[in-house]
Amino acid sequence: MNLEDHIGDIIRKAREMTNVSAATAAGAIGISEAELAELEASGKTTKKLNFATLGKMVGLDPQKLAGIAEGWLPAPKDLSVWRELRVITTRTDDFAVNCFLVWDEVNREAALFDTGLAAKPILELVAAEQLALRHIFITHSHYDHIEALPELRRAFPKTRVHSGSKNAPVDQRNKVAEIIHLGGLRITHRDTPGHAEDGVTYLVGNWQEDAPHVAIVGDAIFAGSMGGSNGSGEVARTKVREQILTLPPGTLICPGHGPLTTVGEEKAHNPFF
Repeated sequence: MNLEDHIGDIIRKAREMTNVSAATAAGAIGISEAELAELEASGKTTKKLNFATLGKMVGLDPQKLAGIAEGWLPAPKDLSVWRELRVITTRTDDFAVNCFLVWDEVNREAALFDTGLAAKPILELVAAEQLALRHIFITHSHYDHIEALPELRRAFPKTRVHSGSKNAPVDQRNKVAEIIHLGGLRITHRDTPGHAEDGVTYLVGNWQEDAPHVAIVGDAIFAGSMGGSNGSGEVARTKVREQILTLPPGTLICPGHGPLTTVGEEKAHNPFF
C-alpha cells in the first residue's frame, strides 16, 4: 500500500498550517510557483529541493521530509500478532478509507471502529466469523468514516454507538475515563481534535500474548503525514504529540487512510513531528 500523502501533499498541508504562501515556499525550495503547484498536485519533480530551508519555514523535519521523497514506507505489519483484528478498506475510483473490526475470540463479541464507505464487507466478515457486533466507535464524523452507519444500525439495532461529537445523542457520547470491556479486551479513548473537532483516538489493549496496544486514530495521523487541519494545525500537532506519540513505540497505529504504522516509526520518520 502506498502512503496516503505524497511529498507534495505534505508540503501543501504544512504550508496551510503555517500560512506560508505558495510564492514564498517555492522560493525557499528553489522552484517556480508553477513547479510547486505541480509538485503539490502530483508529488513529482525533477528538481533537487532545498528541504532544510522549507522545513524551517513550514515546521517540517528536513531529513524526514527527504526520507518521504526517497520512498520511505512503514514496515509491513503481521496482524496475526493481534489475531482478532481485521482491516476493512472500502474504495471509490480514486479514494480509499479504512475501518477496523476487533473481537474477543472466546465470546465472539465484536467492535467496529468507523464504518468506511460500504456496509457489505463488514456484514460479510461479521457473518463469516459468527460475531455479535456490540459496539461501533466513531473516530470523527466526516462522511467517509460514517457513510455505512445507517445500514449497520439497521442490521444491528442493539449495537451501541460511541462518538466524540457534542451533537451526538447523550447516550452515544464518550465519557471521561470510560473503559469498555469486549470480553478480555479493554477499549479506552483519548481526544485528538484538530483534523476534526470531534476527533478521537481509541486504544485497544489487553491482547493475548501481550501484543502491543492498538491505536485507531482516524485521520489524526497517517504513516508519514497527518490529516488536514482546517485552520487548527497547531492543535492537531499538539494533540498527536501528547495523545498518540507518547504511547509505547510498538503501539500499532491504525489510520483512516493509508498503511498501518507504529508510534516508533512515526517518531522516526514523520516530518510533521
